[in-house]
Amino acid sequence: MGWKWKEEHLDLILVPLGFSIMCIYHLFLLYRYLKCPELTAIGFENHNKKAWVQKMLLLESKDRGFAVSVLNGHLSASTSLSSISLVLCSLIGALLGNSSNNFLTSRFILGDSSKSTTNIKYIAILSCFLLAFACFVQTTRHFVHGCFLISMPTGDVPLECIQKAVLRGSNFWAVGLRALYFATTLLLWIFGPIPMFVGSVVTVIILYLLDINKEEMIDYGHNRKKGNGGRFLKKVEEELSSVVEAFEHNGRQ
Repeated sequence: MGWKWKEEHLDLILVPLGFSIMCIYHLFLLYRYLKCPELTAIGFENHNKKAWVQKMLLLESKDRGFAVSVLNGHLSASTSLSSISLVLCSLIGALLGNSSNNFLTSRFILGDSSKSTTNIKYIAILSCFLLAFACFVQTTRHFVHGCFLISMPTGDVPLECIQKAVLRGSNFWAVGLRALYFATTLLLWIFGPIPMFVGSVVTVIILYLLDINKEEMIDYGHNRKKGNGGRFLKKVEEELSSVVEAFEHNGRQ
C-alpha cells in the first residue's frame, strides 16, 4: 500500500523546519555574541551600559537620581511586558481548557486541524509566554538590585557588582523579547503551517538586520580628547604644563 499525501503532512514538514530556522539563527547569534560581541547589537549595547555605570559612579551619591530614574524606566517596561505575558498566558489557558469551542475549522486552515494538534499549538504558545514572563520578572529583579547598589550613599560597592546587575537585567530583557518573537511565529501556526513557516523566515531576516552591528565600539575613556571641547581642554593642559615648567625653572635659578 503506497504512501498518500495529506494536508496534515504540511505540519510535520513546515512547522519543524520554521522552528529550526529560528533556533539555528539564535544559536548563531549566541555564538557570535560570545566570540565577537562588537559585531552584535546586544554586545554594543552592553558595552555602552557598562560605560554608563562607570560614569554614573563618578558622581556623588546625592546626584545619582538621574541614574535611578533611567533604571526605573527599564523597570516599568519590564513590569508591563511581564503583565502582558501573564495575561496572555491566562487567555491561552482558558482557550485550552475550553477546547470544545473550535472557532477555526478545516475550511480556513490548510493543514492539520485536529483537536490534538490544536492543543499542541496552544501549549507551545503558552510555553513561550511563560518563558517571557519569567525572563521579564528576572529583569525587574536585577534592575531593582542595580538601583539599590547605585544609590548606596557610601560608595563602597564595587563597580563590577553594579555592572553585573545591569548587564544581567539587560540579558534577561533580550531573552524575554526573543521568547515573544517565538510566540508570535507560533501564533501564526494557528492559521496553518504555511503562515508559520513564512513568519519564521521573515522574522529571522528582520532580526538579522537588527542584530548586526556595523559601528565601532566607543572608547569612553578618551572621549575628552575628541571634538572642539576636547581640543580646548588639551590646549589648556599644555599651557598649564608650560607655565608649571617655567615656574620650576625660575625657582631653580
